[in-house]
Amino acid sequence: MSQPQILSSTLDEAGASVDAPPRAPEADLARDARHGAGVAFDDVPVNRFHVKIAGLTFGAHFTEGYALGTIGYALASLNKQMPLDTFWTGMVGSAALIGVFLGSLVFGRLSDRMGRQRIFMLSFFIITIAAFAQFYVTSPAMLCALRVLIGVGMGGDFAVGHTFLAEFSPRKHRGTLLGSFSVIWTIGYVVASVLGIYYADAAPDAWRWLLASAGVPALLVLLARMGTPESPRWLQSKGRHAEANAIVHKYLGANVVLDQPADTPKHANDGFARLFKPDMLRRTVFNCTFFVCLVIPYFAIYTFLPSVLKAVHLNEGSGADFLLNGFLIFGALLGIWLMVRLPRRTFLIGSFAICAASLAMLSWLPDSARVGMIVAFAVFTVTMSAFSNLVGVYPPECFPTSVRACGVGVAIACSRLGSAIGTFLLPLGIAQLGFHATMMALAAVLIVGMIVSILWAPETKHLTLNQASHG
Repeated sequence: MSQPQILSSTLDEAGASVDAPPRAPEADLARDARHGAGVAFDDVPVNRFHVKIAGLTFGAHFTEGYALGTIGYALASLNKQMPLDTFWTGMVGSAALIGVFLGSLVFGRLSDRMGRQRIFMLSFFIITIAAFAQFYVTSPAMLCALRVLIGVGMGGDFAVGHTFLAEFSPRKHRGTLLGSFSVIWTIGYVVASVLGIYYADAAPDAWRWLLASAGVPALLVLLARMGTPESPRWLQSKGRHAEANAIVHKYLGANVVLDQPADTPKHANDGFARLFKPDMLRRTVFNCTFFVCLVIPYFAIYTFLPSVLKAVHLNEGSGADFLLNGFLIFGALLGIWLMVRLPRRTFLIGSFAICAASLAMLSWLPDSARVGMIVAFAVFTVTMSAFSNLVGVYPPECFPTSVRACGVGVAIACSRLGSAIGTFLLPLGIAQLGFHATMMALAAVLIVGMIVSILWAPETKHLTLNQASHG
């Protein structure tokens, strides 16, 4: 019995060329399945295994959102025992982001060489140990070191987690599954914010408990990940076809078939160098730039949300912090719906424009315009939370399997470096330039992201992974 024609994009390893035959229409795939010929891996309906893999990869984003959400509230309590100047405040706030930069580069490359599953486990082992160790810190330098280590684990998990889920996801549901990362991150952040509001000052050592509590979800994720299989796409890219097919048949069905990649992938061992070759350079620059321009204002503002609200007098009995946390969750859920309804490019470019306009309005309004401030901040929050879903979608779709984790890792590394710089500079900017000028500077960053997206953003919504990475 011959295998059906399967879309060349399920995971060809060659760089810019596509040598595999075109996939049969979906109606033909369904007919082939009825006659026992098999179903293409990229067109398998979502099953319980897909949901499990999605749930396990979401753990990284919940933990990062939670860990970053706690630091802003812990800092105020920590200052009473361990006074921090502006420098150490910025360093502690940005330390985890610096770690993500390092971890995404190192573990992204290791994931392409050694496999996804090992990094999937190792990253959360690091996070768990370092998160619990925060309870015992005795100096700002020690806290910074531990938060860098947490970030290293998170960076590795983001690089492999996005890649892992993308390589298991059917194309019809890939955007929804990958975009849901942002929803989970937001929920983690909001949970931490609520705990911080109520408990950060409950006792002298409350900040220790608040920071160390990030180890609880990390430990749960680590335990749940035990026994996770390797990515069959990665195994196949390494020529381990029997192992790849065994995993596909065990978890997705005996009639599911992988496409056949090129026998000798010409770029399989290029690593980071592959990302900067002519056929991949524009994809690499686009993913790094749009990601950086999106997260700089997001992380800068929401890492220090209590300070930002205080700067515009929205923390004085207005309940603005609770309201904005609600908007974060609403925006993240709205983003999932928009991901289904809108083309990727339209969603990205339009969101950049709305966020830039919102921050520009925030910078123009006087401090006395409290209602206008809340409205502008709410629009920014909802829109930013909504289109942050795209950071989990675009990078995995833009790079071929042999360097997918490297590509995702580079995009994450650039974004976290940018967000670390933004987080470090925000308190300095507000102190030296004032709130309004700082918001205008962040609006300019968003405009740069919009221009780059207009010029270089590909449309990948209806493509399989291989088509998207070579389109």
